[in-house]
Amino acid sequence: MLANFAYRAAAAVLSPAGPKARLSILIYHRVLSAPDSIFPGEPTIERFDMQMAQLKSIFKVLPLADAVARLRTGNLPARAACITFDDGYADNAECALPVLQKHGLHATFFVATAYLNGGRMFNDSVIEAFRRSPLSRLDLDSLDLGQHDISTPGAKAHAIGQLLPRVKYLPLDIREATVQRIAELATSPALPNDLMMSTAQLKRLHAAGMAIGGHTHRHPILAGLDDDDARAEISAGKTWLETTLGEPITLFAYPNGKPGSDYLPEQARLVESLGFSAAVSTQAGFSTASTDPYQLRRFTPWGSSRSAYNLQLLKNLAGRQGQ
Repeated sequence: MLANFAYRAAAAVLSPAGPKARLSILIYHRVLSAPDSIFPGEPTIERFDMQMAQLKSIFKVLPLADAVARLRTGNLPARAACITFDDGYADNAECALPVLQKHGLHATFFVATAYLNGGRMFNDSVIEAFRRSPLSRLDLDSLDLGQHDISTPGAKAHAIGQLLPRVKYLPLDIREATVQRIAELATSPALPNDLMMSTAQLKRLHAAGMAIGGHTHRHPILAGLDDDDARAEISAGKTWLETTLGEPITLFAYPNGKPGSDYLPEQARLVESLGFSAAVSTQAGFSTASTDPYQLRRFTPWGSSRSAYNLQLLKNLAGRQGQ
C-alpha cells in the first residue's frame, strides 16, 4: 500500500540504521477475546491483529535480546521495533500468541511469577470486584479511600483509575489486605482465578519461540523496598522461571516501571548484578546506543485505526528526550 510506503519512509528517516538508530519497544498487557465495557481501549484479538499487521508492514520487528545487542554495537537495522507483554496474563497465550504466529512476529513476555497457576494481581482484584459488584455506590471510607460511584461501566473505570494509584504504592502485605477488604465491601462474588497463565501456557509461549523475562515475584514497587527485599523479589522470579523453563532468564521489566517513583537508579545496577543482560522501563520514548541498557524506554500505541496506530508509532520516534 502507498500509505504504508510513506510511513516506512518516514520511519526510516526517524530511525536510521547504524549508530544513530532509534529502537521502538512496544508494551502490551492483555489481548482480549471480546471488548471490555469497563476498558474499551484494551485491544481485542481483532484490533491486535490489525496492529501487528501494521507494525510488520512499517517496522523491522526483532527479538528484544537481539535488538539490544545490535543497538549496543551500532548495527541495528532501520525502523527497528520490539514487542513486549507485562505481567503474565493467560490471554497472552490464548489470544496474543496465535496473532503473533500468524504474522511471524516475536515478542518477549515479562512474568510476575507469584500469580501464575490461579493467582490474581492486586489490580485485577480491584477491577474484578468492581465489575461484579451489585452496588451502585461503594463506601471505602473505612479504608480512607473515599466513596465511589460504580453504577455504570464508565463510573467503574473512573473509580478504578482513582483507586489503583493509591493502592499500588502500599507495602505488599498491606496492599493485599486492602484489596481483599475492597472486594468484601463491594460484596462481590468469588473473583476469577484464571486471569493469569498456568505453567502449561507459559511453556507453550516458550515452546513457540517467544522470549520469557523476569518481572519480580509479587510485582512490588521496587523503589519502596530495601536492597535485600528488592534483590529477593527480583531473584525469586528469575529463579522460578529458570527452573521451570530450563534456561537462563536474561531480560527484566520493572513493575510499573517509572524511573524514580517505581524503581531507583541503583536498582538498575542491582538488576545488572543479578545476571540480566537488559531491562525495560515504562518511560515513554525510544532507545539509542547511549541509553542505559538497564533502563530501556517503552511505550504503548493504542490506536484503534490503522492511521492512528501508525501515527502514534511515528510520533514516539519523533519525540525529543534526554538520553
